[in-house]
Amino acid sequence: MINQQIFPTKGNLMALKKSNSLAKMGYDLMDRKRNILIREMMIIIKDVRDLRDELTTAYHQAYLALQEANITLGIVSDIAKSIPIDEGLDLSLRSVMGVDLPIVYYEKKEVKISYGIGSTNTKFDYAYTCFQKVRDLTIKLAEISNCAYRLANAIRKSQKQANALKSIVIPEFERNIKFISDYLEERDREEFSRKKVIKNILVNKNNIL
Repeated sequence: MINQQIFPTKGNLMALKKSNSLAKMGYDLMDRKRNILIREMMIIIKDVRDLRDELTTAYHQAYLALQEANITLGIVSDIAKSIPIDEGLDLSLRSVMGVDLPIVYYEKKEVKISYGIGSTNTKFDYAYTCFQKVRDLTIKLAEISNCAYRLANAIRKSQKQANALKSIVIPEFERNIKFISDYLEERDREEFSRKKVIKNILVNKNNIL
C-alpha cells in the first residue's frame, strides 16, 4: 500500500529509488557482516570446545595432585593461604566488523613463595604447578567464551536488521516506487491523449476555416 503521506511526483519517485538503493546496499553490508561474524564464531566455538576438554582434564589432574599432597602433608589449606594473590591480568579490546572482542593479557610474575621449603614436598609442588595450568586455561577460556557470547549477540542483531530490510523496508520502497511509476505513466498517457485530442480539434478547425 502506498504511504498516504507520499505524493506521486517525479521528485518523490527519485527520492524513493535512492532510498531503496541505499536500503539494498545496507542489506548487502549487514549480510556480509553477518557472514564474517559467523566465520569468526565457528573458529571460536571449536577453540571453546577444545579448551573445555583440556580444562576438564587439567582440573582432574590438579585435584588428584591436591589429594596426594593432602595425604602426604596433611591439610595444605594453611600453606595455600600463604601464596600471594596473582594480579597479573590486563584487558584490552579488538574489533571485528564493529564488534568489540576482549583480549586478556596475563603477565606471569615471579611469585615469591612465603612458605618454607621444608614444609612442602614434591607432591605439593606438582599440585601447585597443576593449578597454575588450570589458571592459564581458565583465563583463555574466559576470553574466548566472552568473545563467543558477544559474537552471538552481534549475529542475532545483524540477522534481525537484515531481515527487516529484506522483508519490510525494501518491499515497502518497491511498492511505493511501483505505485508512483504507474501513476506518473498513466498521467503521461492521459496528458498525451489530451494533447492529441486538442491537436486534432485545432487541425479540424483550421480545415473548416
